[in-house]
Amino acid sequence: MASINLLPWREAMRQEKKKEFLIQLAGIVGVAFLGCVAWVQAVDGTIDNQRERNQMLTTEIGLLDKQVEEIKDLKKRRQELEARMRVIQDLEGKRSVIVHYFDEFAKDIPDGVYFTSLQRRGDKFFIKGISESNQRISDLMRKLDASEWFTNPNLKSVVANPPTGEQSARFDLELNAAQPGQPDDAQGKGKPAGARKGGKK
Repeated sequence: MASINLLPWREAMRQEKKKEFLIQLAGIVGVAFLGCVAWVQAVDGTIDNQRERNQMLTTEIGLLDKQVEEIKDLKKRRQELEARMRVIQDLEGKRSVIVHYFDEFAKDIPDGVYFTSLQRRGDKFFIKGISESNQRISDLMRKLDASEWFTNPNLKSVVANPPTGEQSARFDLELNAAQPGQPDDAQGKGKPAGARKGGKK
């Protein structure tokens, strides 16, 4: 019987299968590498896109912050203008009030009395004057107390002043400013309006 040597054929088959395996392995590695490259590029693209969005948001936020600051500045300017307008309106309103005060003084000063000094500090008037007699000082205080423009006359001092007359006197008087139409408590009258009007009679 003849003998057949199968070793070269088996070795050739083994080498062929090994070659096929290596080719398949290389193909798998190549596909995996390409997949990794594609995934990395996709991730990088997503990161770049998110960075662009973040930059855009940062820019928009900066613009909004600037607008907010401008709005705050405008509100501050508006408040300052409103405050100035209130001061101007208040001064314009008080101009006519001062005229009423002087007019009321002129009406309430009795004959034989004249002022040597008249000052106003806030809502208070400080008056210094000379009277021919104490009775005329009493008349002055009664008229001022009955006036709707003044309240709480307070005689601080009375000193005889012979050079201007035998019964003449120097006096120092304080009283509060008031405005008609305001409540008595706000003006510091401390008495009802009816009593004021009655006093004027």
